Amino acid sequence: MKRASTIAAIALAALLGAILPVAALVYISWSRAQVAETDRLERTAERTLQRAHRAYEAGLLALRKLNQAQLPGCSPEHLKLMRSLTLSTTSAEQVGYFEEGRLRCTSWGMVEDLVPEPTPDHITADGASITLGVRPVAGDGAASLLSLQLGRHDILMDPSRFVDVIAEPNVRLAVATPDGRLIAQQPMADPELLQRLLREPHNGHTPRTLFASAQDQEWLAIAIAPRVGLVAAFQQQLWQLVPLGVVGAVLATVAGIWLSRRRLSLRNELASAVRRREFRMDYQPIIELDTGICVGAEALVRWSRADGTQVRPDLFIPVAEETGLIEALTDHVMDLVISDMRELLIHDRSAHIAINLSAGDVSSGRALKVLSGKLVGSGIHPQQIWLEATERGFLDIQGARTSLAAARRAGHCVAIDDFGVGYSSLQYLQQLPLDALKIDKSFIDSIGTHSVTSPVTSHIIDMAKTLGLFTVAEGIETSAQLAYLQSRQVEFGQGWLFSRPLPAPEFVAFHEQRRMQYGKAPEDMQNPNSITE
Repeated sequence: MKRASTIAAIALAALLGAILPVAALVYISWSRAQVAETDRLERTAERTLQRAHRAYEAGLLALRKLNQAQLPGCSPEHLKLMRSLTLSTTSAEQVGYFEEGRLRCTSWGMVEDLVPEPTPDHITADGASITLGVRPVAGDGAASLLSLQLGRHDILMDPSRFVDVIAEPNVRLAVATPDGRLIAQQPMADPELLQRLLREPHNGHTPRTLFASAQDQEWLAIAIAPRVGLVAAFQQQLWQLVPLGVVGAVLATVAGIWLSRRRLSLRNELASAVRRREFRMDYQPIIELDTGICVGAEALVRWSRADGTQVRPDLFIPVAEETGLIEALTDHVMDLVISDMRELLIHDRSAHIAINLSAGDVSSGRALKVLSGKLVGSGIHPQQIWLEATERGFLDIQGARTSLAAARRAGHCVAIDDFGVGYSSLQYLQQLPLDALKIDKSFIDSIGTHSVTSPVTSHIIDMAKTLGLFTVAEGIETSAQLAYLQSRQVEFGQGWLFSRPLPAPEFVAFHEQRRMQYGKAPEDMQNPNSITE
């Protein structure tokens, strides 16, 4: 019996010796996880606060420019300036001008109906008035916008711009004035909690929710997330506090995993793939919208691993740019395009292939020199290779201007890709030697909808025409989109309504089939450079 009692005591002591440290470890880990998650939410709230300031300052800057211009109200010059500022201000949906207590005109034109000047809900420290729930004059009037007014002008903004912050999927954000007047919010699972935080901003938690706030003299930002996110943070904290012996084993395991991941990381895989030239090209047909003829294609690089898995371009292209592999990849793309399309381009001089340039190549002009050397003796004319650059490539305006001007002198057509989704500003179109503007798919998707971006599409088309640029619409998927673009005299388009991106042999067959179906294009197509020179 004594032996049994001793064994039981030893077992109990051993059990307590195991349970108590584990219980303490769990408690400490949970507490630290809760603090870490609250800190993360607070940082998210601070980023939201900064985003609200950027949206507000962008609108305020546009209003100050209008008030300083001192143009006759609703004159052609005045309307033109309002339209220009609407396009160049990311958060702007409409700019308006008030006179004698009523809205006289907007960036859309004159206002015939009696629209009274709104009564402000809040006055900022800059003396600007904020009015919530304003319906725009243009469109169906369904959108509820925020009016920011300074002097006789106001600018209508989508409130969602104030909470347009990259955050964890389960985090919900809200922005308000310091006195708790709600400006913008994402859908909240607990509206009552939001109202309490608007009255008394602080950090903390409920049985189901974590929350944090950030505040200054102008704005109040609130971030709310469910406590389910604590589980992952708790596990992370728990493993950090494992006894030293276990930690050593874990560290050895982690080190092995880290070395394996490093060896097999996307960066190293990409470097190996570039050396082995493991890439191929797909070709997205470009269609002349009035005739249906396939006039060429955009070359899209594809990477297939040795095991057959595909790596998306939006994953490996940024890695290539960050690691300096983009130059070798671009050179390989040129080789593939020339090899794939040489016979077609020699046979049909009206056809062209568009190649995308990286930001570095746009600024340095390196790719143009390489391309010129590769075209020598190929039989391909320079005007058959179009060059496309996204707005990221135009951060160095002087370098981009020099490089693109040289490309046009060499005979290449130069296009700005994905216009409107990056640093879009009218200055890029005015300062750079361009031939074409490609309208991003996000704007084509809004055609025929009541999206806040739907009016922008027509503005982009008009802007391109004013500057003498021809337009290429990306992502056309419906007949309604095609009909709209044809009615606006958009010259070219691409998208799944016509074809998916095709491997080289399939594209050649597609090009030939469209040419036979709709009639052959002229053999000597005018060099697009002459359009804008």
